[in-house]
Amino acid sequence: MRRHLPRAAAGAALLAALVTGCAEPSADPRAAATPSGEGMRFCPSPPEPQLPPGTACIPQDPASKYRENHAYRQEMELTEQERAGEQQKADRLGTVLRELATGSPGETEVRAAVAAALGLKPNDVEYRAGAQAGPTLRNLAVAGGTGKVCVKGQVTDSGTVTAEVSGRTMDGTCLPGLGGH
Repeated sequence: MRRHLPRAAAGAALLAALVTGCAEPSADPRAAATPSGEGMRFCPSPPEPQLPPGTACIPQDPASKYRENHAYRQEMELTEQERAGEQQKADRLGTVLRELATGSPGETEVRAAVAAALGLKPNDVEYRAGAQAGPTLRNLAVAGGTGKVCVKGQVTDSGTVTAEVSGRTMDGTCLPGLGGH
């Protein structure tokens, strides 16, 4: 005859296992890094006070931290075939943006025109507009695509239009995040 734990007892056992964890805290090499067991700290940068000789610390590389912090903007690699397969869409997007840049269309009009050029639905178009400079369309970035391939275009503050095929960013968008602190 099998005995079953009541649900409450099974839940309590699971909760206890989750709360206590599985690893021994002393198994973490950082815990023994300092005599007080406070854990290992980061090595100071050149302008900061230096640690006593022989003190263990984790080295810092500001350039590496910057690259890691901005990795979400990195684009996925594309093959030449993937780029060539979408180049016609980039050409159509450039033509559409040049036409739009001579007027002052609203977001709905821009999304519809870009979506038609890229073969997408208007809601699938990424749209980013900055401050408008004058009565014509300026300071605009648009993009869209399927899979890891994107087609993006922009109208700069001076009215220059560009359109290109690119890889989707690591955070899953066609237009890279603005970031900033």
